[in-house]
Amino acid sequence: MPILGIGTYLLSNAQAKNSVYWALRDGYRLIDTARIYGNEEGVGRGIKKAIDEGFVTREEIFVTTKMWTSDFNNGAAAIQGSLSRLGLDYIDLMILHHSQPSNDVTAYKAMETAVSEGKLRSIGLSNYYTPSDFDRLVNATTITPALLQNETHPYHQSKEMKAHLKQYGTVMESWFPLGGRGNTTTLFNDKTISSIAAAHNKTSAQIILRWHLQAGNIVIPGSSNEAHIAENYNIFDFKLTDEEMQRLTDIDKNTRFASY
Repeated sequence: MPILGIGTYLLSNAQAKNSVYWALRDGYRLIDTARIYGNEEGVGRGIKKAIDEGFVTREEIFVTTKMWTSDFNNGAAAIQGSLSRLGLDYIDLMILHHSQPSNDVTAYKAMETAVSEGKLRSIGLSNYYTPSDFDRLVNATTITPALLQNETHPYHQSKEMKAHLKQYGTVMESWFPLGGRGNTTTLFNDKTISSIAAAHNKTSAQIILRWHLQAGNIVIPGSSNEAHIAENYNIFDFKLTDEEMQRLTDIDKNTRFASY
């Protein structure tokens, strides 16, 4: 799985098509969407356009989507619906969008069945924020979640959950890696982040994304801006020092920006 991708939260179908196309053109190979975003069709069209123009092959792209909570009792239909909207024969990773103890085990088992059928290549979870909640589902199912996607950024570094996941080999993926809409300015203007950015002649966004990668997080910054998409991918030509990584670790407030 690629460690840097494009997120599509809050994008329309038209925006998602363009963002995915631009991202694949610029070198991205990981794409993240969800049924509840209402843009799986647009994502599929962006993928098709990039493939048709020869930028990538289907096998080179890693596509993630998510099953919404209202679909948990009809997992098989939800999986088929996402496949149809995306226009794909298989999905690389499907995630349960939120913890829902009443029926998330049922939904997860439907994803396990889809793995055996070749419809899904891997499965995971999103928005499970305590070890006990994560273990509740793991202990009731067979396939260990490949990935946990939670809000993670310099002010909420998910240290407890990342430590807990190590025993399972499950990796952390960050949604809102830059803080999310309305909160990016807070992180970009943080004195520690901005000073490190100046030292590397990079933007604060690039410093935050580089921190994620060196901290072992997969990141999916979302954007409908062509220039920002290119900027977010331009983080492989420098490295943060151990001292800089420690300075960034030290600004953790264990504070989430979102409430969901």
